[in-house]
Amino acid sequence: MITYIVILLFSIGACESNSASLSKSQFNSASSMTQNTDTAIFASGCFWGTEYYFLRAPGVLSTEVGYIGGHVVNPSYRQVCTGTTGHAEAVRVVFDPEKTNYEALCKLFYETHDPTQLNRQGPDVGSQYRSAIFVRNEEQRIIAEKLTRVLLDKGLMVVTEINDDAPFYSAEDYHQQYYDNKGGTPYCHSYIKRFDD
Repeated sequence: MITYIVILLFSIGACESNSASLSKSQFNSASSMTQNTDTAIFASGCFWGTEYYFLRAPGVLSTEVGYIGGHVVNPSYRQVCTGTTGHAEAVRVVFDPEKTNYEALCKLFYETHDPTQLNRQGPDVGSQYRSAIFVRNEEQRIIAEKLTRVLLDKGLMVVTEINDDAPFYSAEDYHQQYYDNKGGTPYCHSYIKRFDD
């Protein structure tokens, strides 16, 4: 009986030890995954259409639609639609910097909406549909400003705002990956090549 109890206790200890190792290994794997990702935030009209294009971009790991740049904490879609919260509909893009880069994503942003439309995109009108880039660091700002200048030099009257990062509030579940879940394609976004390379 004593032998059985000792074996049982040893087994429990071994299981706990294996479990702890597994957790540590999983944690390290998750940590390294986090270290190998970067994030970009773009607003270009209805977030359904913006997300549609970014989901299909090489190197993009995930997207999330939400609200950014306003003064109300955790706003609802209904509140943002009034145009009184100051938020823009936006997409947070998590990407693998070994497979793509911020400049490629910023170009895609400019090539999948009309950056000359002020506070609107197609039939969607209001400050919540403005064209804006929310930069997370100085490197992103330099790239965004450089690409904006390229378009201005080509004669496009770009009205895109380049803002500092701000709190991002996830939109309601039914907005996430809307076109993929509901079918269909964007009604106010389309691809137009604007850069030479």
